[in-house]
Amino acid sequence: MQWIRSSYSDGDGGMCVEVSRDRLRCNQVPIRDSKAPEVILSVPTGAFREFVTSVANGGLLSKDA
Repeated sequence: MQWIRSSYSDGDGGMCVEVSRDRLRCNQVPIRDSKAPEVILSVPTGAFREFVTSVANGGLLSKDA
């Protein structure tokens, strides 16, 4: 699989979220932490789209943020 690292990930080995487009035809988005690449979470594309939209709109900010 080809992995795409989040633009919010830092270059020091922290916060390294990656996604792959390889399973989009199967209606799945694989997600992993590059520090533990053997663990892959796969979510439906619709759920991932809703998650990304919610984050972009500030809908998932913690109360402490």
